[in-house]
Amino acid sequence: MKFLEGRTVGIDLGTTYSAIAYMDDDGNPTLANNADGRPITPSVVLLDDDSVVVGPTFERISVASSDQIVEAIKREMGNSEYNVMYQNKKLTPEFISALIIKKMKQDAEKEIGPITNAVITVPYYFNDVRRKATQDAGRIAGLNVIDIINEPTAATLAYAWQKGELGRTDLGNDEKTILVYDLGGGTFDVTIVRYTPTNFRVLATDGDVMLGGLDWSKRLADHLVEQFKQKYGEDPSTDPDTIRQFHQESEDAKRDLSDKSQVPLSVYFKGKTLSVSLSRAEFERMTADLLQRTKDTTELVMQQAGVKAGVLDEVILVGGSTLMPVVEQMLREVTGHEPSRELMPERAVAEGAAIHAAILEARHGDGSSKVVDSVQKRLNAVRTSDVNSHSLGIKISDPSDKSRKINHIMIPKNTPVPHSVNQRFGTNTDGQERVHVEILEGDAADPAACELIGDFRVFNLPKSLPKGSPIEITYAYDGSGRISASAKELTGNNEASAEIVRESGMKDADIVDALEVLTKGYDIE
Repeated sequence: MKFLEGRTVGIDLGTTYSAIAYMDDDGNPTLANNADGRPITPSVVLLDDDSVVVGPTFERISVASSDQIVEAIKREMGNSEYNVMYQNKKLTPEFISALIIKKMKQDAEKEIGPITNAVITVPYYFNDVRRKATQDAGRIAGLNVIDIINEPTAATLAYAWQKGELGRTDLGNDEKTILVYDLGGGTFDVTIVRYTPTNFRVLATDGDVMLGGLDWSKRLADHLVEQFKQKYGEDPSTDPDTIRQFHQESEDAKRDLSDKSQVPLSVYFKGKTLSVSLSRAEFERMTADLLQRTKDTTELVMQQAGVKAGVLDEVILVGGSTLMPVVEQMLREVTGHEPSRELMPERAVAEGAAIHAAILEARHGDGSSKVVDSVQKRLNAVRTSDVNSHSLGIKISDPSDKSRKINHIMIPKNTPVPHSVNQRFGTNTDGQERVHVEILEGDAADPAACELIGDFRVFNLPKSLPKGSPIEITYAYDGSGRISASAKELTGNNEASAEIVRESGMKDADIVDALEVLTKGYDIE
């Protein structure tokens, strides 16, 4: 791990809002303000005719056409089929995310000086492809991405820091078990962590990268569309600019309902106005299935962690969407514990990322860290261990139907890492000359529903090898996110292997080209 000269920061790259944080000279995690003087930046990109605007004001968005606005790009991370055309160039999710990071970086540098190194957060449930894409976005923005950290882990670090516990070797080894419920704008995960002041261990995690506050807002917008159609016989969803206005009104109403029991809404289309009064109870009823999905996941994770209701030391709320009162009510019923609002939901992840960055800098840096020595000593004592969020397997022939392929899981999700395992399989046919091993990430039995993250072949098997001859597969997942697999044919001792390293999904040359385009080709406001 190499640190470059300059400041080291933590970045929460969110679906709806993003933030950048650093450890100040007194050793406290601090969010850097953007050019508008705010600590969080909307993860919205306006592709104007002559400039790129990151986090534009509502007034500026309202006069732009819908095809100029890119929102919720985090949901497309790792999607090779997605792009946006701008100035005759195809902008990938990585590039658009890099625009957001670049904007936050240049604003923060006015406050703390040159920034070179960064830790970027991701939902725990991001798969390897999405994690690589996030790392690439940081590199395109000109940063040395020293690590990718899971958002619940970052929130736990922020929580322990705020409680005055992190790195305190004088506090002993009493363990606490906490549940981190993270419902952001576009993603959701729930994680159970057991920790002492110096050791953090994830017990179980699960989530959904396509579930977040945006879905609550969309549900309300869809309701307004149906109400409009019933009243006027016109369909507002046929006009992109109008439906964007419906979504904005729904987002504002959702936020207002966190504090109010009832709110008025007015939407317009083709000179006609629909005015309604919406109660919190009505909104909760129309989105009850969305909340139920998070409840089911929470109960599953508690079961997988072996944690029963009433035994948790704390339930931590992270993500702006946890401000909906019904979330707190549901968690109180499921966990038997009063959820904590000690952390600021929209700041905690960025603060935790800055703490993690400082831990790595204390451990691996060149000694130029600006964090005071006493804090560095505490940070250097902290150790974290994770579980894998997705099962790892290989494609094999179904033992009950050789014509059908299945995903054979070798390392189930929520296995503590590092971890390795080896199993024996048999060749499929007489005289088989080679073995093709396909490395899969995912929990589905159908390989097509999983992510193919690598493959390799074992050649030159002995001639006339009988069907069912033993092949030994070794699978390993280390603490740095490296996945390795090897296969050995035991009759002739032929073997091959592959290693998947999350260094970059894009090629270095492509990242250099993208960085040059970003640096020279776009004025970012």
